[in-house]
Amino acid sequence: MPTVQTPAHVTVFGLGGTIAMTTAPSGGVVPALSANQLLNAVPGVTDTGITVDVVDFRQVPGASLTISDITALAAAVQDRLADADGVVVTQGTDTIEETAFLLDLLHTSAEPVVVTGAMRNPSLAGADGPANLLAAIQTAAAPSTRHQGCLVVFNDEIHAARRVRKTHTTSTATFQSPNGGPLGYIVEGHPRLLNRLTHRFTVPAKPGDDSHVPILTITLGDDGFTLHALADHIDGLVLAAVGAGHVPARLVPTLEALATKIPVILASRAGAGPVLESTYGFAGSERDLLARGLISAGYLDPIKARALLHTLLSSGTDKLTINAAFGAAGGYRRAETWPWSNDSSKDH
Repeated sequence: MPTVQTPAHVTVFGLGGTIAMTTAPSGGVVPALSANQLLNAVPGVTDTGITVDVVDFRQVPGASLTISDITALAAAVQDRLADADGVVVTQGTDTIEETAFLLDLLHTSAEPVVVTGAMRNPSLAGADGPANLLAAIQTAAAPSTRHQGCLVVFNDEIHAARRVRKTHTTSTATFQSPNGGPLGYIVEGHPRLLNRLTHRFTVPAKPGDDSHVPILTITLGDDGFTLHALADHIDGLVLAAVGAGHVPARLVPTLEALATKIPVILASRAGAGPVLESTYGFAGSERDLLARGLISAGYLDPIKARALLHTLLSSGTDKLTINAAFGAAGGYRRAETWPWSNDSSKDH
C-alpha cells in the first residue's frame, strides 16, 4: 500500500518590523499587522499543502529588539518544535543579521528556523513581504533544510545565518553572504540547496541584556579617546579594525592591557574576508595584536563576533574556551575544536 505522507507543519512567529507595518495617522509606517494578517495576505499558501499556525510574539521595529527577546524566542521556538517541522520568524530587517545568528547559536534542534522580513512595507507597490514569507514557509517545511540551523530567506535566496549581512538600506536584494554566497535558492516553490553547512555551532547559554560588549570601529587617525572612555565599563570588546586586522600603533599598549582583563576580539571592518594571522609584523598589525592576547574573529564580521562573545560571556565561559570557540566559528581552526557537542547535527 502507498504511504500516506503527513503534511508538513510550520509555525510562524511574528515580531513586527517593516513586513508588518501600516501607515500611522501621524505619518510614516509603524508595526501594526498581526502574524495572522501577514499570513492571510500571502497568495498560494494553501496550495502548498503546508499546515501553518501563527504566534504573535512581539510587535516592535527591528531596531527595538533586545538580546533577551531573542533568548525568549529561542525557548518558545524549542517548545513549538514538538509539533512543528520548522519555524519561520518575521521581523524588521535592521537587525536580522544579528538576531538570526544569535538564534543560530541558541537553536540546538535539527528543524530549521527561517528568518525573513520585507524591505517594502505593505502600503507600497511591489511589497516584498508576501513573497518572502511564502518562500520562508516553503524552506522551513523542506526536509532538505534540516541540520542547517537558522537560515535567512529573502528575495528567493537562502542564506546561512552565520554568513549573511544586510548590505543596502533599501534594496530588496539587501541580504548577501560575502564569504561563501547563499546556500541555495527557491525555485518554483521549492528550496534547492547547492551547498550545505557541515557543522553547527551552538552554545548552551541564555544570554540577557546585562553584559556590555560594544563594537569599536577603528578609523583614520584614531587617537584612542573612545577606547580609553570605554575601557573600565565593559565586559568584552570587539574591534572593527581596518584591513586584515590593523590598528594605529598608539592604541597597542591600551589594547594589550585591556586584553589581560577582558576578552578583546579582533575583527575587520572590511565586510568580507578573514582577519589574517601572520602576514604583517608592524606595531598594530594582526600578528602584533594576536601576540598581545587579542582573539581573532576569523571570518566573523564585527556584528557576528559581538553576538558570539556576548553569548559566551553569558555562560561564564573562560578565555581559553572563548579562544577555541572563535577559532572554530571564525573558520581558522578545525570545526571539531568547537568546545561544545554538535550532536544536534545528526538525526536520532
